[in-house]
Parts: sequence; C-alpha cells; structure tokens
Amino acid sequence: MLDVNAILITVAPELWLASAGLIGVLVGAILGDRFNGVSYKFGALALFGAAALAAMHFAGGEAFNGLVRTNSFVNFAKVVSFVLAGVALLVSEGFLKRHEISRYEYALLVIFASLGMGIILSAADLMTLYMGIETLSLSSYVLAAFHRDSARSSEAGLKYFVLGALASGMLLYGASLVYGFTGTTSFAGIAEAGISTGAMFGMVLMIVGLAFKISAAPMHVWTPDVYEGAPTPVVAFFASAPKMASTVVFANIMFTVFADAISQWQLIISIIAGLSMIIGSLGALLQNNIKRLLGYSSIANVGYALVAVAAGQQLGAPALLTFSTIYVVTSLGLFAGVLAMRRRGGMVENISELGGLVRTKPILAVMLSILIFSIAGLPPFGGFFGKFEVLRAGLDAGLLPLAILVVIASVISLGYYLKLIKIMWFDEATERFETVEVAVMATVIATAVVAGLVFMIFISELGTGGWASFAAAGLQR
Repeated sequence: MLDVNAILITVAPELWLASAGLIGVLVGAILGDRFNGVSYKFGALALFGAAALAAMHFAGGEAFNGLVRTNSFVNFAKVVSFVLAGVALLVSEGFLKRHEISRYEYALLVIFASLGMGIILSAADLMTLYMGIETLSLSSYVLAAFHRDSARSSEAGLKYFVLGALASGMLLYGASLVYGFTGTTSFAGIAEAGISTGAMFGMVLMIVGLAFKISAAPMHVWTPDVYEGAPTPVVAFFASAPKMASTVVFANIMFTVFADAISQWQLIISIIAGLSMIIGSLGALLQNNIKRLLGYSSIANVGYALVAVAAGQQLGAPALLTFSTIYVVTSLGLFAGVLAMRRRGGMVENISELGGLVRTKPILAVMLSILIFSIAGLPPFGGFFGKFEVLRAGLDAGLLPLAILVVIASVISLGYYLKLIKIMWFDEATERFETVEVAVMATVIATAVVAGLVFMIFISELGTGGWASFAAAGLQR
C-alpha cells in the first residue's frame, strides 16, 4: 500500500510540477493562443510553488520502495533550481514576443524540464535517474530549437539532440554494466555490493554521460554552439537551473553510489576538472560572441565545481553548494543583462557592441561590471568566496595540482572578463540600445547583484559552517 505521507514528503515538488504541466497542456488546448500571455506567469508560479514545497520538506524522505529518496543536500539544489527556472521563465516573455515566437508551449516545456530536474535530484535508483534525465533532455532539445524560423536555433537543437542521444546511450550502457555486475539498480544496493572491475567500466561510462549533461570537457563540444544558436532566454535557463541540478546530481551519485570507489574515480574527476578549467578558459579568450564566451566560461566554472566533487563528500559537498549557488545566480543575472540590450538589427551578441555602455546606460554598466567581477572570482565579490571554498576543499583533500589549476585558470579568465570591462568603460560609445522590458530585466539584474553582495557579506551563513554545510550533512543521514 502506498504511503501517501512519505510520497508527499519526498516528491511533492515533482507531483506539483507534473500536475501543473498537465493542467497547462489542457488549458492551452482549450484556450489556444489566448493562453500565451498568461502561461509565463502560470509557469513561474508553478516553479516558485515547487521551490516552496522543496523547502517545506527540506529534510527529505523515501518513497516508492526506495525508487526516490531526498535529503537536505538535493533539496537545497531543488530550491535554487526551481526559483532560477521561474525567474528565467519570466525574463523570456519579452524576447519571445519581439521575435513573434511567444507560445504557451514554451512555459510548459520549462515546467517539464524542471520536472526532469526534480526527478534526477530525487532519484535513488538507476531507472529513476534515467527517466529524469530523459525528461529534462527531451524538453531541453525542443527549447534549444524553439525559434523554428532561425537556422541557428534549429542547428543548435539538432546538435544538442544528436550529441545528447550519444551521451544518454553511454550513460544507459554504463548503468546496465553496473546493474549487471552488482545485481541491483538501487543506489544503496550498488554501494553495498561494492565496485568490481566490470562495474568500474560501467561507472566510467556513467561519468562520461553525466559529464556531457554538465558540459564538462572533453564532453563539452555542444556547449558553445548551443549557447550561441539557441534563443537567449533558453540559454539563460540552461546556464542556471539545469546547471545547478545536474552538478549536484553528479556529486550525489559519486558521493553515495560510488563512495567506496573514490580512489578509482577521484583521478578521473580530477582530469575532467582540469581539462574543463583549461579548455573553458582558453576557449573563451578567442570569442567575440557574448553567448559563446559565456558558454566557454560555463565549461571552466564546471571545472571549478568538479574540484569540489573530487575532494570527496566531507570536504567537497559544502564547497560545491556554495560555489554553484553563487555561480548560477550570477550567470542568470548576466544573461538577463544580455537580454536587456537590443539594437535595431536585433539582440546585442558581439562584445564590441558593448562599447561605451557606461556612457549610454551607466546603471546597467555598473551592475554588469559587478556581476562580471563576481563570476571572475575577484575579491571582495561573492564569486571570490565561492572559488575560495572550492580551492580550500581541493587543498584540504591533498589535490594540490588541481588547486594550482584553479588559480591558473582564474588568472587566464581575467583576460576575457576584463576585456568586457574595458570595452564597456573605455571604448567609444556605439549605437544606442532600443527600449526593452526594463522593469523585469532590471529587477532580475539588480537581484543578482544584491544576491552577490549578500553572499559577499554573509558568506559564512551560506558556506562552510552555514546553510551549505547543513544541507550537505543530509548525505550522511
């Protein structure tokens, strides 16, 4: 007999999102285009409601005979991911209307993608994990190609689909090997069975598949192209909510399912982290397109996050939550800044078009500068403390080479971050921007800036010894 109370404690956000998505499909079928304008608010409310439900049941629970299990570690990621997904949906409306592609299906796709995020975060079984990954992935493929009249968007969706299918195949094959050599698909059962040589091959394939989902090198090749080609609000969503959820899922699997095999996977994760930091930083130096630059930047930042994963559960889990939270909030603010800039020829994408921004839009220039300094990891901004937590976790775990790479990659990244600052503050002013939805964009950008300043001042409340440590302690329960 189903324990309704346990189900609600464990997966209430996912049930809420599934219900909201199905209701949205029904209402959209009845009202048609009349539902378009309302759908964004409907979707945002559904996502904020899911975040509230995750916060209400923060300690988590277990349901469906162990197929799903939550704790404070994954619920922390749920709250952050759902809130960011809701905000990303709100900033999408103006862009989609201007390009005449505003349809209620967009909001529903974001809801179902967020449902997938919730499922993978709640997964306690390989079957549940794969179901969640496919729910998230299929929605993401359609979102990437949502602007059907744009060749770039269609190309981005196709590339994402083809490479994503390959990564999903690797993940599924790896999971089948792990099942074959352990005799179970349960996370707890796999951990108890231990990792044999055969299961280790499966673990490596699963790492490859999961690395693709978080755009870690060398499985990163889709990221710059998808970031450049997909509609900007879609990229804002990709760079924030799924990034947070997927990174935490990656860590959760390594910390719980393969905890006893850390001596085997620590080197693999370290290599992926090092490659991601270097390839992401060097790749961004060559970019003139803002979205491609931020795509390579995301690869480098995934590398920083994986340093925390390589450091192990005790040292790395709090550092991962601290760094990832600061990064995804800042990233969403930066993309909102990109959405706030439009010229007669279309959206601003080339970094040279930011020339003299401080003279044409001084408040926007100041706020974007703060976000850039934060994501670059410069003190005393919030991003610095996120990187510091990762660096400290790496050093405490004895990963000195990785810690050195963190510093080197951070120095390299100053080359493209400071280039943006130089263009905005010292280059000649270019053509003025057209008016966009100032209220929504300004609110999101300002909120990201304020959040960064709050993280800077109250980092002890978020980082080691604060909420991140409290949430990470859920892995031990």
